[in-house]
Amino acid sequence: MEYLESLNEPQREGVINTEGPCMIIAGAGSGKTRVLTFRIAHLMHSNGVDPFNIMALTFTNKAAKEMKERIEKVVGSDARNLWMGTFHSVFLRILRREADLLGYPSSFSVYDTDDSKTLLRQIIKELQLDDKVYKPNVVFNRISGAKNKLISWQEYVNNPQIRADDELAMRPRMGELYKTYSDRCFKASAMDFDDLLFNTNVLFRDHPEVLHKYQHRFRYILVDEYQDTNYSQYLITKKLAAVHQNICVVGDDAQSIYAFRGADIRNILNFEKDYPDLKVIRLEQNYRSTKVIVNAANSVIANNKAQLKKEVWTANDEGELIELLRANSDNEEARLVATSIFEQKLNHQIKNNEIAVLYRTNSQSRAIEEALRRSNIKYKIIGGLSFYQRKEIKDLLSYLRFVINQNDEQALRRIINLPKRGIGQGTIDKIVVAADQHQVSLWDVVSNVMRYLNGRITNTVDQFATMIKSFMAVVKKKDAYEAASYIAKHSGLLRELYEDKTIEGLNRYENVQELLNAIKEFVDNKEIEDKSLDTFLQEVALITSVDEDTDDDEEKVTLMTIHMAKGLEFKVVYLVGMEEDLFPSQMMLTSREDLEEERRLFYVAITRAKQKLFLSYANTRYRFGHLKSCEPSRFLDEVDPSCIKVNKKVSQPVEMPRQTSHYAKSLVSGMKKESKPAQNNMYTHKPSPDFAPSDTSNLKEGMRVEHPKFGFGKVVAMDVGGASRKAKVMFDNFGEKTLLLSFAKLKIHST
Repeated sequence: MEYLESLNEPQREGVINTEGPCMIIAGAGSGKTRVLTFRIAHLMHSNGVDPFNIMALTFTNKAAKEMKERIEKVVGSDARNLWMGTFHSVFLRILRREADLLGYPSSFSVYDTDDSKTLLRQIIKELQLDDKVYKPNVVFNRISGAKNKLISWQEYVNNPQIRADDELAMRPRMGELYKTYSDRCFKASAMDFDDLLFNTNVLFRDHPEVLHKYQHRFRYILVDEYQDTNYSQYLITKKLAAVHQNICVVGDDAQSIYAFRGADIRNILNFEKDYPDLKVIRLEQNYRSTKVIVNAANSVIANNKAQLKKEVWTANDEGELIELLRANSDNEEARLVATSIFEQKLNHQIKNNEIAVLYRTNSQSRAIEEALRRSNIKYKIIGGLSFYQRKEIKDLLSYLRFVINQNDEQALRRIINLPKRGIGQGTIDKIVVAADQHQVSLWDVVSNVMRYLNGRITNTVDQFATMIKSFMAVVKKKDAYEAASYIAKHSGLLRELYEDKTIEGLNRYENVQELLNAIKEFVDNKEIEDKSLDTFLQEVALITSVDEDTDDDEEKVTLMTIHMAKGLEFKVVYLVGMEEDLFPSQMMLTSREDLEEERRLFYVAITRAKQKLFLSYANTRYRFGHLKSCEPSRFLDEVDPSCIKVNKKVSQPVEMPRQTSHYAKSLVSGMKKESKPAQNNMYTHKPSPDFAPSDTSNLKEGMRVEHPKFGFGKVVAMDVGGASRKAKVMFDNFGEKTLLLSFAKLKIHST
């Protein structure tokens, strides 16, 4: 039993205590996978348990594969007989064997998400429902949510509260869709992913002899990442373990971050209520991170009320302090991160693949990507496409491209029926044929459709052409941002995304808003003279037309959302966008439960770092086309101050926004004894009626001045050395600014 010698005392306890209900609370980086792996190996190697009597449930096929390989090294090829895999894969095996009891053949099909949504589109069309109201994505998520709560279509249509909710959402026929979808799946001898768990519960409920068979077969049940289980998964495992009660769940309530997918943290918090004789083992030694990072994570998660008691610690080195990067804008934040990454690589020989940049939402990647490109730092996006490759971004860019260049046939093909307006593939084929016959462009046919085609569809095509022509007129009169906003709105793209209230729909909407933010920043850039849409598209083309990277093994910095980072670790981690309403998300502030989930998400982000952690925020950020003043995240208050320091390399002083948290204020104290007025990014100065620039050749310290943009202020220092004269002015609403007097337009008001 050499494998036991490599374990610490709590880990060893988790391996050898195999009888009865057991909950292993595993803190971040505490080696839970080793414990789970060796526990199964111990059951087989030392206790002589037949692998056919062990069921081990994971959340990813990758995790199951790696664990099985590790077990095989200890016990040999017998490990291949374990019932180990994801919930869906394991219970699919059972359903194949018992399918006839549910009226299915054993060879039933399994629909993936795309299959399900395609079927729903057909049903919505057949029932003559408005697919802008009954969007396939929305309908799919509604049905999925019901199944995860074990609500059948019969219960759904007979539940007054559910019907009332659907009527309130202006989708009163949702129950009919659920019934029709279920019927069609059954007739096609098909189950979707949610059915695999739903029907397992039905099987065990309606056929007690089957439940009895599997209860006695699986003497030992182990569940990984138990904090991520939903109600359906909880009920299956509880039923299976009812006879022998040799159930072992491993998890960390502090890392429960998937409520939006149906995960219920109460499953792990209340586990002891189901098993009064429960043995609780706590893995509290962190092997991953430095003391500083572990202490910071502990100080944060301590603020949650709903949690299981544990005290995570580490014997690792103290490590470097967490650095806080403060920036004036999201673009400057991205530049600071890129610069810091370059320094980490240069000064500490950190490799690209040892670095991760984490963010709360996918839309935040845009500025980071651009900054890394400019710094020639290779990167990869995990769990999502590069910003400019996302469908919704390409959709809007195709509109913008075609309005500028009507010869762009690829763009026309993409947008002519987007959003859906009834111009199907058959009509597009007719347009292509007509263009070929008459040797004209596709746009020539579309813009003069009555001349080339006939039939009812010509009216729809003509309306599309009229819309494009109106966009062309707008582009000639408006700057890039005004034109792009107009096109996004009047094309119907924004409305379609806005009405999709699913997690995916909200992300897509935010991504399009982020593209509009980029265009707004382009327009607001004083260094760019031509503010036209054409010029912006040229810049975007330069960003996106990078050489294709064919070396898959090349080291790259990893960019991803925090949700995607769970289970991973990196030497250096950058957590960007630490601002109120962004992290924590504005949508997660309506209840304590939601806020505590956001805090757990922050905990997960902190504990991804092994050696060095950077936190960053911006004083201003473009949101929905407007430059917004940002307040540092409340979570920064919760990090133990002894674990964090302000990065002194910020290029210029950064004044805190108004209503800054007391902790963020404390970070500034000591950097400059003189108190500074807070920068007010929402303030717009209106110059005095008699404003005219004064002669500044005699400007002196102490004088009261007025700037056309920054308003009123006091000269606090003069720099007359070098080739040009400069003045440091403390403005009432914008803080301290250093101005070049040969260019600054200052009016002297008093001495």
